[in-house]
Amino acid sequence: MHTRDRLVVWMAIGLVALSAFWALREPPASKPTASHSASPTLTPETIPLVTGDEPTVDIFARTGCAVCHVIPGIPGAIGRVGPPLVLGTTGIERLNDPTYHGNAESVHDYIVESVLEPQQFVVRGYPEHTMPSWYGSKLSALALEKIAAYLERQTEAELSP
Repeated sequence: MHTRDRLVVWMAIGLVALSAFWALREPPASKPTASHSASPTLTPETIPLVTGDEPTVDIFARTGCAVCHVIPGIPGAIGRVGPPLVLGTTGIERLNDPTYHGNAESVHDYIVESVLEPQQFVVRGYPEHTMPSWYGSKLSALALEKIAAYLERQTEAELSP
């Protein structure tokens, strides 16, 4: 990888980390107002990280998945905090694991459930409560579907150079 490419990857990772820290911060205390508005208030907490209209690579970069996970085909996705996302290989094993407590019946549904309710199954060897539980409120349904469709096709064979 060229120096320029590495710089771009690190800048993207930095922006994703900054976005994650911004999303995790405590919201400021609301000030009482004299009148109540019928329209919802637009705040950073209510804006999704991605809409789903972005290319799949951008969805993984903007959501920060690449910071914590190894994801085949996603530049810079070399994280070691969470398990490699090769659900085409590991998805069925996880669904059949006796410690799995979720309701998914397919690998696709397992991926969606793992983002929305990450404590339903914690992969052996990784700490509990590491996967943020707020992703469900920060991803559009289309983005989540694109993530699941991509990850259910990834296999361990894709990790080989």
